[in-house]
Amino acid sequence: MTKTGPALAALAVSAFAIGTTEFVIAGLLPELATDLGVSIPSAGLLVSGYAMGVVIGAPLVTVAVSRLPRKQALLGLLVLFVAGNVTSAVAQGFGVMLLGRVLAALCHGAFLGVGSLAAAEMAGAQRRARAIAAMFTGLTLSTVVGVPMGTFIGQHWGWRVTFWAVAGLGVAGMAGIAALAPPMRALASSNDTAVFRRPQLWLALAMTALGFGAVYAPYTFIAPIMTTLAGYAPADLSWLLIVFGVGLVLGNWLGARAADWRLMGTIIVLLLALTALLLVFAALPSVVTLFALGVVAFATVPAFTSRVIATGGGTTQASSAAVAAFNLGNASGAYLAGLAVTADGYTATSWVGAAMAVGGLGRVSDAA
Repeated sequence: MTKTGPALAALAVSAFAIGTTEFVIAGLLPELATDLGVSIPSAGLLVSGYAMGVVIGAPLVTVAVSRLPRKQALLGLLVLFVAGNVTSAVAQGFGVMLLGRVLAALCHGAFLGVGSLAAAEMAGAQRRARAIAAMFTGLTLSTVVGVPMGTFIGQHWGWRVTFWAVAGLGVAGMAGIAALAPPMRALASSNDTAVFRRPQLWLALAMTALGFGAVYAPYTFIAPIMTTLAGYAPADLSWLLIVFGVGLVLGNWLGARAADWRLMGTIIVLLLALTALLLVFAALPSVVTLFALGVVAFATVPAFTSRVIATGGGTTQASSAAVAAFNLGNASGAYLAGLAVTADGYTATSWVGAAMAVGGLGRVSDAA
């Protein structure tokens, strides 16, 4: 087990690349739209197309790699990820660009699902949530470092350079996993999909979608919330998002340790805290409440993921379904918040989030 730390670091580098390619597109939409000859709203399909690729690809691609040992599966998924980003980097038209985005997204859910199981296997049962959090640290750091850096690179040297850089990170992750990860058992047994007959697994997935979707309801509209409601200048958004990202990293670290100590108790406390915090954020959006929201938001990630893995019997399908549930929550939270903005303005987005968090608590009650 001497290589566990470096192997987890290789998983984190890969997760960093995946998180960067998912979120950096928002900062590059104007440049992409101009170069590809489409409108900015049409270019927005590169965001939603990626999200749908994650939701659909997580279970399907996981089935495709389900007979492979975990290390080989991770390497194969990163080949797909690199291919998707290279396709985006060389795309001369919108259709090819969208194809590259979808290819990269197909890797996303399966990699994080398989990677969560690999991290848990390497670390052992007593440190499972902390090992998962170590991998997801790469995902959280991508919001603090990768996205701003990728946007800066794209705005100064062209968006294609950004995608080449992300592809390079994918290659680095592959090299690290190949050299440092120990041999691991095959992913699945013949009964891998039978776990979806378990009601407790579906309750855990619903709790994950509702609980994390609660965060994305206000986060989707964080720019107008912080400028229109909180009174910050548009130029302040960059450092405000960095503060939020630091909160995500801290929350991921704290939530992992709490989940390893007492999983269901941690989930209940976090969902209660999230509900209360969203109501406070609705009344008083500020840098302090934004930071606190970031902490609580990502403290839920290792807890939700560990709960899904536990109820799914440690299967790859269940772990990948957790990633799909997170992304389904993101999409539904953003959609419901958009309806709320139309009806009642930006403050209502936090009310939607609080309602979703209460819904997540209801699923905990059902699971008890």
